Amino acid sequence: MRFLTWLLSICLAASFAEAALRGPLLLDAAVSGYAIVTVGERGLIQRSADGGTTWDQVESGVPRTLCAVSFADERTGWAAGHGALILRTSDGGKSWQHQFTGEDDESPFLDILALSGGHVIAGGAFGMYYESRDDGATWEQRWILDEDVHFNRITQARNGTLWLAGEFGTLLKSTDQAKTWETLSTGEDGSLYGVLPLTNGDLLAYGLRGRIYHSSDDGETWTRSETPGTGLLMTGIELSSANTILVAGQGRTMWTSRDNGRTFTTSGGNTPAIAEFLLSPGGQLLAIGEMGAAPAQPYSPLLQ
Repeated sequence: MRFLTWLLSICLAASFAEAALRGPLLLDAAVSGYAIVTVGERGLIQRSADGGTTWDQVESGVPRTLCAVSFADERTGWAAGHGALILRTSDGGKSWQHQFTGEDDESPFLDILALSGGHVIAGGAFGMYYESRDDGATWEQRWILDEDVHFNRITQARNGTLWLAGEFGTLLKSTDQAKTWETLSTGEDGSLYGVLPLTNGDLLAYGLRGRIYHSSDDGETWTRSETPGTGLLMTGIELSSANTILVAGQGRTMWTSRDNGRTFTTSGGNTPAIAEFLLSPGGQLLAIGEMGAAPAQPYSPLLQ
């Protein structure tokens, strides 16, 4: 089960054979100024300067799958993935250089988050957690949990609070820029794949078996949301202008909430596996996953 969970977190439970036929398998995306950068299988990095209409492939210099990308500003960013690799760009994603390899190169980094002031956090399999506070020039390995669970996603809320979601219901919170981490619980024992901070201050945590949990007290207590299925949930986004929350993941799992995340409904249809939602600089909602990077609207009539 442990190995299966790890595969799910890096492969979206999608068929690699189908993905190869339908489009490049992408696992994450980030905005860099006016541009969008995506990362995925076999070291793939793509960059778009026109809101996702056209894409240029960028040489990564590595053959290993890249799971995550994050930018501190419009020029400086990091990508991380298999082989415990971390890459850095200083020109907005136009070129990349290998910067660091973790001590255990058999364990992948599953997420990376660039903060302000040269502070970067990378988390991954088997409790792997590294920090840099000098723009990646040096990295410090820390053990923030006694258990070697997989850390799936690191998120920063608008108030600066950091959230780390992982295997076996792992949920950590930091209010001091990762100097210390507090362990919380939603009551879930399955893997959590992310925390979505909402504009009103509420939180959603999502993960395996279609489980979503809602908190209105900064994570102290959680209530399970009503969902229409049991699909693996990998990503979520709040569309404030449409009063809509979207969550998605495994193929055919794309759900919508219009009551602040307390209940979700499905739009049906043959939704592809989605690893990440991203709003382009122009406001276009993109779905990143087994179809590459594509507008999200065709997959959800509720958005049209």
